[in-house]
Amino acid sequence: MQAVLIQQKCEKALKGESALPVTMSQAENTEMVDKAKSAIVLCLRDKVLRDVAKEPIAASMWSKLDSLYMTKSLAHRQFLKQQLYTFKMVESKTVTEFNKILNDLENIEVQLEDEDKAILLLCALPRSFEFFKDTMLYGKEGTVT
Repeated sequence: MQAVLIQQKCEKALKGESALPVTMSQAENTEMVDKAKSAIVLCLRDKVLRDVAKEPIAASMWSKLDSLYMTKSLAHRQFLKQQLYTFKMVESKTVTEFNKILNDLENIEVQLEDEDKAILLLCALPRSFEFFKDTMLYGKEGTVT
């Protein structure tokens, strides 16, 4: 999301209106703030958007997102780890959801070894993948052991 804001040349709006360049007119500042807010809104899923939709400006939206999803509290870290360790693949879930959990953990500076990630993903696969899991675990040298 931050990359989109940088591309749109409105990332300065995340620091609040007081941090906007004084060389810009009020109309340009307002346009930048509106552009940043709309970029944030377009990047969010409905559930996340409901959490921040009441915020009036991009800077407060960004701050709310940061407090909701980037917090490094013990409870948040444990919640994300629980999501990871209990993740099970079903027809409606994709590897993208697994990767999202991993990214959320990395964002709060929880590091996992690649081997552990691979084992967790294999364990999350449905029963119909038992043969694949066995092949990956025991099939040949150089795979996850």
